[in-house]
Amino acid sequence: MGQIVKTEIYEEQAVLVGLITPQQNEQKAKEYMDELAFLAETAGAHPVKTFFQRVDGPNSNTFVGPGKLEEIKNYVKEQEETENEIGLVLFDDELSPKQLRNIEKELGVKILDRTSLILDIFAKRAQTAHAKTQVELAQYKYLLPRLTGMWTHLERQRGGIGMRGPGETQIETDRRIILTKISLLKEELVSIDKQKTTQRKNRGKMVRVALVGYTNVGKSTIMNTLSKSDVFAENKLFATLDTTVRKVIIENLPFLLTDTVGFIRKLPTDLVESFKSTLDEVREADLLVHVVDISHPNFEDQIAVVEKTLKDINSADKPTILVFNKIDAFTYTPKEEDDLTPMTRENISLEELKKTWMSKMHENCIFISAKDKTNLEELKTLLYNKVKEIHVTRFPYNDFIYQKYDDNAEEIE
Repeated sequence: MGQIVKTEIYEEQAVLVGLITPQQNEQKAKEYMDELAFLAETAGAHPVKTFFQRVDGPNSNTFVGPGKLEEIKNYVKEQEETENEIGLVLFDDELSPKQLRNIEKELGVKILDRTSLILDIFAKRAQTAHAKTQVELAQYKYLLPRLTGMWTHLERQRGGIGMRGPGETQIETDRRIILTKISLLKEELVSIDKQKTTQRKNRGKMVRVALVGYTNVGKSTIMNTLSKSDVFAENKLFATLDTTVRKVIIENLPFLLTDTVGFIRKLPTDLVESFKSTLDEVREADLLVHVVDISHPNFEDQIAVVEKTLKDINSADKPTILVFNKIDAFTYTPKEEDDLTPMTRENISLEELKKTWMSKMHENCIFISAKDKTNLEELKTLLYNKVKEIHVTRFPYNDFIYQKYDDNAEEIE
């Protein structure tokens, strides 16, 4: 089956558009826009300009108001006269089919919303047949209500003889073809899910540990360090898309460690549904290692996003270790004595942060740098103790074989 063509946005100059609303204040809107810019760079685009509009809510016809759309249009036209021609305008929220058509008609350039951009990155990152099938299904679900005006001519992939009914339009033909593809992809995923379930059962009763967290927090780097494997890791969003499972042994205690796809705000619902089997690795884990980027200014919001996603997949009550990674990148600005402005996250040191709500987590909270290998021995000790607790309940007669894991213990095999 032919794959959907990936959006060609490489090296294109991009304009970003977002809203400031009563539900999304200026600080939050800027944070989302920074993330959208990172998504754009991950996909290969180069953000050159950001537009905000303060409104009560999105315009049902054009997302932003007519005046702001005119301002964006004028900027795009101005850039046409320079070498920085704008090839792409990105919107931070999902656009309805009507909004998409109206904006494209007005601006005359390629328009993508946050959802389609994430789907494009996923399509580029998918390596296995499983992941590619999941992404393709999500793409077709996204495309289906947006056929009007897109003229995809999908019937060329199947041949049109005998396929077109009396008076059937191009869009109706494309819609029927997409529905057929969606049905076939769902059947394919059901078959793959059965294979994955069988694989998980064949792993026996070995304790399963899953790395979870926001995208780009360092899960794959931790995976590589603990398992001495070579999982792809880089400073881009969704660097890891395919689930990786490795056997890890600390002392004489073996367990399975899984690296999972990172979560993100406003993750498309269809994508979550398509990646059900990937998330099954989280559902069936005995222990979760929630990795957090402590250097991110809004890491607490990212924690909330991950916790909500875990709740949505009925995995919020699992035993969890909270690992604050990237302490090597943590920075703060101490307040001057005569500075009477309110204290912000940027004014709090790492030691002060540890004394907040994190201190109540006791042994379930640890601060590390996977990059510099700071406190990794402590993480191994914590993992050993937590996995052993689960293992002993599963194999109670094997407890006598375990020794205390101390500073003189050997490295992970």
